[in-house]
Amino acid sequence: MTARLPLSCVAMTASKPLGKFSGQLVLVGAGKMGSAMLDGWLARGLKSAQITVLEPHPVKKVKALARRGLNLNPKGNAAAASAVVIAVKPQTAPEAMPPLAEYVGAATLVVSIMAGRTIGFLEKSLPRGTAIVRAMPNTPAAIGRGISVAFANTKVSVRQRKQASELLAAIGKVEWVSDEALMDAVTALSGSGPAYVFLLAEAMASAGIAAGLPPALATRLARETVAGSAELMHRSELDAPTLRENVTSPGGTTAAALDILMGPDGFDHLLTQAIMAATRRSRDLAG
Repeated sequence: MTARLPLSCVAMTASKPLGKFSGQLVLVGAGKMGSAMLDGWLARGLKSAQITVLEPHPVKKVKALARRGLNLNPKGNAAAASAVVIAVKPQTAPEAMPPLAEYVGAATLVVSIMAGRTIGFLEKSLPRGTAIVRAMPNTPAAIGRGISVAFANTKVSVRQRKQASELLAAIGKVEWVSDEALMDAVTALSGSGPAYVFLLAEAMASAGIAAGLPPALATRLARETVAGSAELMHRSELDAPTLRENVTSPGGTTAAALDILMGPDGFDHLLTQAIMAATRRSRDLAG
């Protein structure tokens, strides 16, 4: 039996290829996440000539796309875009936001993936009445396997919400929440979550070494076990507790390990404390 989503969440996937996207799409920031989104859009049929990238330090790949029609740091007067995606670091927002006003018209959708920057901050920084979506993706977006959670302000139309879903679905799955206050916990769980998984692989390797395995072998075993288990969970219709139980024989080696990991001060307790700390930090960053 698969776990149900909270009532405040609705799964969304792209219903059309982005080749159907009309007008101009402005990407502000082409770092790791911005570049991942750019790759996803192009893979889904968006034309280079439809994309404007504002990036002071473009990497070679972005420069190469500019030679094939992508608009990189254009000079002169700008026209209002169909959509603007803000993918800069949150601490650079005060400098990055003011120049965007010339790209934002009455019908422009703005999607921000800046961690911690609230709808309120964005509304103050953009023209009055702008349709804004705040989203939080995560780093598996680099291989099209990310998950983004989004929240829309009251100016976002049904059509624009669908458009935002399609833009975000280019890097993975998309969920929507109806309460912006949930975005801090989203950031703590899925936004920061890949680091927890990588730490698990790191800790498993270290434990294997402590148990006597050669370091290189322990590292390979931990890496492939985490990666393979994640892929199994991705493909399976079973939920995580059932998959765990399927590995665990009563009185066996896995059960002995889980007695430690699932104890009062074990993995569950530590991860809960970690996500609570990350949630608090996300709220602090939002001011």
